[in-house]
This record gives sequence, structure tokens and C-alpha cells, in this order.
Amino acid sequence: MRVALANCKVLPEPDPDAAPLLDALRAAGVEATSLAWDDESSDFSQVDLTLLRATWNYPEQPERFGAWVSAVSTQTSLWNRADIVRWNMHKGYLLELAARGLPVVPTELVPKGSHTSLRAICEERGFNAIVVKPAIGAGSFGTRKFTHGAEGEAHLSSLLSSSDVLVQPYLPSVAGRGERSLVWIDGQITHAVRKSARFAGDSEHIEPVTDITASERAVAERAVAALGGDVFYARIDLLAGDDAEPLLMELELIEPSLYFAHSAQALARFVQGTLERLR
Repeated sequence: MRVALANCKVLPEPDPDAAPLLDALRAAGVEATSLAWDDESSDFSQVDLTLLRATWNYPEQPERFGAWVSAVSTQTSLWNRADIVRWNMHKGYLLELAARGLPVVPTELVPKGSHTSLRAICEERGFNAIVVKPAIGAGSFGTRKFTHGAEGEAHLSSLLSSSDVLVQPYLPSVAGRGERSLVWIDGQITHAVRKSARFAGDSEHIEPVTDITASERAVAERAVAALGGDVFYARIDLLAGDDAEPLLMELELIEPSLYFAHSAQALARFVQGTLERLR
């Protein structure tokens, strides 16, 4: 049984999940290795199953990555599945989930090449402080917080020259309760962490969460269920709204950190799910 963890040639930051996952897979009798998706010498046809783990540079070349996902899914068993990955690459999926009735952070999708101003968006939507981010992005790539002003307009204009853009309100809970990330592995929420606010250039601070609320759990489960398919792993990022109820900020289905260091159960469940998909 051969498994590849797909990463990239140059990691923008270390992947703390990689070593424990490789060790656990090997301990379970799997021949596990890491291969870079963007290295032409990587031969994914030689492995039985590929796990997308640290392909963190894909926003820089999304068309190439999408083509690679389609191609590699014909050569090996790919998880998450190619159709889920393609759907999740563009954060416009948030509008689709909101249309299905999920509680989502209010989001304005601005098409590439538009000349709409932040001021006009904020006046129409009632936003004050705002977060501006590319619609195809990973981590804090291109994500910045602004109030009204020339700097924000310039950032929006710069991003719009090459991509669609999301504009969202900056929620006060970011600095208080924080972003809460629930980890889903093979049909079950295994654990959660609290993340500090992270914008372009920031490092990330993580701490475990022991008090997942019923409402947080319900939103996370609804978000995964909305896909109506076999989701192996997911990270559901939530923020508290003005009424303290959880809002979906992102549903990460491609290459999210799963914070195995905070849950031995999650790591064991991920390995078991991989073994089942190899059968």
C-alpha cells in the first residue's frame, strides 16, 4: 500500500501535520512519502492513494493546480475528491452555502476587473471595518483589514487586476472569542482549536478548544452535509456574529491544517480512514 502526501516544492511555512502523519501511516504498514504537486518529476501514478496536505502555493497558479487535480485523480485515488476540491478552490462557495440557508459571514464577491469602490460596497452593505481577500487564496495570502480609505481602495484594485475578491465585515469577535476551527475527519468532528486573527504577514497562534458549543457543532455538520458527498476531511472555520451565534467564515476542504498535535484521536481516525480507502 503506497500513499503520497501532496505538498509543494517550496513550502511557504512548515507543515506541522506532515511528520506525525507520515510516522503514523508507516506504523500502520503503509509505504508513505511526500510528493510535490508542482514538481514535474513527481509520479503520482506510482501510489495507490494521494492525500492533499500542503499544496499551499496553488492560489499562485490555480488553473495549473485545477488541471493537476483532474489529471492525478485519474492516476490514483485522490482525497478529498477532485470535484470537491474544484468546488472549494474559489471562495464564492460561501455565497452558495448562504443561499442554502447556512449562517455565513456576510460576503460581497467582487468580480475580477471590476471598478467598484470599497466605499460603495460598505455603504450598500453597512460594513464598517472590513476584510479584503482574494477569492482564491490559502492562509493569509492577500488578506488585509481596512477601514475606509485610500489604502484599502488600492489593495482592492490591486487584487481585482488578477482575481475575484471577497469583501467581508471585520467582526469584533475576532479579537475576543477568536476564530474557532472545528476539524472533521471521516464523518465526525474530532476536535477544535482557537486561532488568533491572521492577516498577510502575520504568524498564527493556536490553542486547543475544549468547549465546542452545540450551535458550533450544528453549523459545522450542516456545512459538511451541504456537499452531499463523501468528505474525508474538513476544517470548518467559525466566528461569532453580533448575536454571539456562530457564522461560517470558511469551509476548508483542500489542504487545511488539521492540528494533529492537539488530538491523537484525530490522527488515528485519519490513518484509519486512509486505510479504509486503500481497500
